[in-house]
Amino acid sequence: MSSMSGHRGFHITAEPIDVDRLKRQLATDAAGACVCFEGWVRDHNEGRPVTALEYEAYEALARKEGERILAAARSRYELLDVACWHRVGRLEIGDCAVWVGVTAAHRGAAFDACRFVIDQVKQDVPIWKKEHYRDGASGWVNCATGAPRSEPR
Repeated sequence: MSSMSGHRGFHITAEPIDVDRLKRQLATDAAGACVCFEGWVRDHNEGRPVTALEYEAYEALARKEGERILAAARSRYELLDVACWHRVGRLEIGDCAVWVGVTAAHRGAAFDACRFVIDQVKQDVPIWKKEHYRDGASGWVNCATGAPRSEPR
């Protein structure tokens, strides 16, 4: 699992995401734009009150897919830098679950690339989300890449 020491690339971490530090690390004199996305844990989903989330990842494949997505963003848009961090483990309401940061010379490329990265990560990266509800129930949601295994292969 990645520590918060590096900023480039795709990272899976159990540590809180320090968005301010990561944004500062993207800074460069060549950048005219920096666009960041923070995905937060909210207190509801589809009308049900949520108390916490758990994320699990097939880490080796998640990193591979994440890096593929970032490479696609770099080739598709004129970027100076791009990074993505995704949490695993138990997260509380208000925690940052995923962060994407993009720098570019111009805002259009930065906005477009940031949206592209988060949309592709949500669609293609094998990270699964389990919601815990106020009534004590829990369930896996948005598992397009299949249900998590206790021991990923």
